[in-house]
Amino acid sequence: MREKLLRLVPELEWIKDNGLREKVISTWVEALRRGGWEPEDMLNLPFTLLLGDSPSSFLEHIRAVVRMTKHAIDVIREIYRDRVELNEDYLMAGALLHDVGKLMEYELKDGRYVQTKIGGTLRHPFIGAALAYLNGLPSEIVHIIAFHSHEGDHINRSLEAMIVNKVDLLNFELFKAKGEVTSAGQNRSGKDSVKQAW
Repeated sequence: MREKLLRLVPELEWIKDNGLREKVISTWVEALRRGGWEPEDMLNLPFTLLLGDSPSSFLEHIRAVVRMTKHAIDVIREIYRDRVELNEDYLMAGALLHDVGKLMEYELKDGRYVQTKIGGTLRHPFIGAALAYLNGLPSEIVHIIAFHSHEGDHINRSLEAMIVNKVDLLNFELFKAKGEVTSAGQNRSGKDSVKQAW
């Protein structure tokens, strides 16, 4: 499973600290195992249930968020140099793991992707945060995962968590702006979508 994951998510290699990278990979493997998925299932898993027929896969979304986060780091380093303090490895780990909880939040039932019982109770930010904690990741990375979505809107996010939040939201809004989700929270077919935010 580990080798398949590394082929599908080569950005895992962008984490410079070997020990940290291994803990991130272990978190992914555990989430896949607990959710009953194989790595290649991420090619078809929707990145959100809010958009009806999701225009992007879970894997595309993860890789887009990670790559956009990397570009943000590069621009911050080039323009602001050392005036902005970032833990780049923690930021990359948080971007890579921000939605890992969706592997336990979603399931395929009768040919449709639906929310699991645990997903309806905890949502993916907290599922992912718990998995990261259990796999020995630092609290700073657990913080990024736990507060990357609307759950973190009323707390003081770390700079790393704020970057992941904005990049993740932008990736959702790209499709929302196309009219994939109405202002009433319905998809184009008029059916109610999941009430929670992305």
